[in-house]
Amino acid sequence: MITFDDVLAAEARIRPHLAPTPMRHYPRLDALVGHGIEVWVKHENHHPTQSFKIRNGLNAVLGRDEAARRRGMIAASTGNHGQGVAYAGRLTDTPVAICVPEGNNPEKNAAIRALGAELIEVGVHYDGTIAACAALAVERGMTLAHSTNDPLVVAGAGTMTLEIVAQAPPLDALVIALGGGSQAVGALTVAAARHPALRVYAVGAAGAPAQYESWRRGERLTGQPVETFAEGIATGAAYVETFDALRAGLAGFVTVPDDAIYAAIRDLIRITQNLPEGAGAAGLAALKDLAPQLAGQRVGIVMCGGNLAERDLRKALG
Repeated sequence: MITFDDVLAAEARIRPHLAPTPMRHYPRLDALVGHGIEVWVKHENHHPTQSFKIRNGLNAVLGRDEAARRRGMIAASTGNHGQGVAYAGRLTDTPVAICVPEGNNPEKNAAIRALGAELIEVGVHYDGTIAACAALAVERGMTLAHSTNDPLVVAGAGTMTLEIVAQAPPLDALVIALGGGSQAVGALTVAAARHPALRVYAVGAAGAPAQYESWRRGERLTGQPVETFAEGIATGAAYVETFDALRAGLAGFVTVPDDAIYAAIRDLIRITQNLPEGAGAAGLAALKDLAPQLAGQRVGIVMCGGNLAERDLRKALG
């Protein structure tokens, strides 16, 4: 879907507007996970929108020509992609409309509005929101910034792993939460060019198994059930533009239940003093399961977002 040169071009576009995020080692996480694993955390929750998807949104807007921006940008999102596109829209004076599912995380909705974007609540689940957004893009003549099926979006996500390989000691493995797949495909692209020994593992929600089952079966599934509080990995389909790369490149794929994600949120708050959202804690939840096969290795996990709804924070702590 993308090349390493695409990631380098994205890096050049976004770097004037975005500082690198920290990569930190926490010995207490080593002790928690066990098996002699050294755990490194990439803190994408330190971005202005508290999510890695600001990379995607900036590159999706900055990488388009002026005519496309004048038409306005429209995107479907459960929150973080929408904030990234809205942030880029405000930066470039580009009109932005963001479609979110009905009943979406209210804090994420408020953040999108605060960035000056129009918020449109449509669709019971994210897949329905995507379909409605595509129809609105045609109706309004706006430029669609799909959260996954867009090379500019995926190249933007790849800049995260470009930072990781420069910041941390050489990692043996990287565990990434997988919603649409931009993070993972970006990581695979960068690893192939800069650190071929790095193995990329994906983690999904047990209640939203579309990506996992697609990867396991070798066929792209759609219309699958979605029952998880972790919006960033609450997808009911595998995506055309990332499926082949994920199928070919991932070293492994696990799913974790919501209870394990809530436990990982508590652990990360206690040990790192950072607040992760559900998808941002999924890497730690998965690493606990992957630990026996990754024994003695140096492993990176990604706190990909920190936009946890108050209702979910209360449940995690309660």
